[in-house]
Amino acid sequence: MNAPLPPPAAPACPTPASAAPLPAHADVLAAAGRLRGRVVRTPMLRHPLLDEIAGGTVLVKPEPLQRTGSFKFRGATNAVLRLTPAQRAAGVVTHSSGNHGQAVACAAAAEGIAALIAMPQDAPAIKVESTRRWAPEITFFDRATTDREALAARLAAERGATVLPPFDHPDVIAGQGTLALELVEDARAAGHALDALAVCTGGGGLIAGCALAVEGASPGTEVWAVEPEGWDDTARSLAAGERLANDGRGAPLCDALLSMRPGALTFAINQARLKAGVAVTEAEVFRAMRLAFEALKIVVEPGGAVALAAVLAGKVPARGRTVGLVLSGGNVDPAVFARALAA
Repeated sequence: MNAPLPPPAAPACPTPASAAPLPAHADVLAAAGRLRGRVVRTPMLRHPLLDEIAGGTVLVKPEPLQRTGSFKFRGATNAVLRLTPAQRAAGVVTHSSGNHGQAVACAAAAEGIAALIAMPQDAPAIKVESTRRWAPEITFFDRATTDREALAARLAAERGATVLPPFDHPDVIAGQGTLALELVEDARAAGHALDALAVCTGGGGLIAGCALAVEGASPGTEVWAVEPEGWDDTARSLAAGERLANDGRGAPLCDALLSMRPGALTFAINQARLKAGVAVTEAEVFRAMRLAFEALKIVVEPGGAVALAAVLAGKVPARGRTVGLVLSGGNVDPAVFARALAA
């Protein structure tokens, strides 16, 4: 195991994105074409119980049904397909608490590309084992003391590989946004126009892609960021007008959403496009997980349930409106899922 690097400094980081060009709606459309036949077009789900609780029409995008069990496969596959021949030959490196790591490992394996995944020592066992399934190289780090971006950069430099980060990458962002394109299309086919879209938010790659998607496909749709309590860096950053960091002391339940601060690229996209950000409690997350299972028959991990939690709790306004939401992943340890069902 590699020795941990110093933790990230500075609670505020207002530096604008400049290392890579910002993706646009056209990039999401291009990604949709590139991914056709390679990713699962997950269905749009409804249930009268969810509508009754929310007081409106709730349209659910269930990405636990995606390959590798989360939306991350979309962005990872788009990024892998965009690699040059030289980059393919040298392989890829990423850091991930699990879902992005699985996705990169799977996408790289499909293309015959070597992958090295750096994962936190406390990553859920189900995510570690699911990542191993694709036979990548895995190294572990201490979540509390390691600058994961610096670690990935160092590992990539050692082998001449390309870093595919979990969220702050234009091709990853564009790939994630394809799920919002699908939801808008399916809602329209069913006679609905989305008043709002609630999206689970960690580093901001998924919601950035979704914001770009609806900007062109459904420009009247509000886009809401939803985060766990104690990890609401996007909500606070939107309010402050600059990138702010979390203190790292929040509860670790929603392990998929524990990014320390918004990405430079993602915040540059989201700042001008998001309606607002809200945070949900552990109790609200467990309720959402339970209702997703009971009503929709979908297993959702804690981080994947926060958007549903916010809609059911009235934190994203749904009464009298049509609200879409993303269930972003379903890779949950059985013990945690049992806690949700018993809550």
